[in-house]
Amino acid sequence: MTAMSTAAASGPNTATVILWIGVAIIMGGVLAVIVFSFFRWLSHRADAAAMVQYRKLAEESVANQQELREQLAKLTEKVQAVEQLMREVG
Repeated sequence: MTAMSTAAASGPNTATVILWIGVAIIMGGVLAVIVFSFFRWLSHRADAAAMVQYRKLAEESVANQQELREQLAKLTEKVQAVEQLMREVG
């Protein structure tokens, strides 16, 4: 009975307390890395979605520009024909 009362009276073992504090710090670090990685992944995902929309917009712009060039070429031909007609008449 004396050995039991001495162990209880001595308080918590210092090595055990340090071990548990170390485990808690490591777990906190791991949790912080996981949370940071998750939000970084979300950011990259949003950037990828924006890039897809940007590429789609760029492709549409190129197609529209090509169509406008074709229309401008037709209009230029018509203006030249009208100018030629005015020279012949005038």
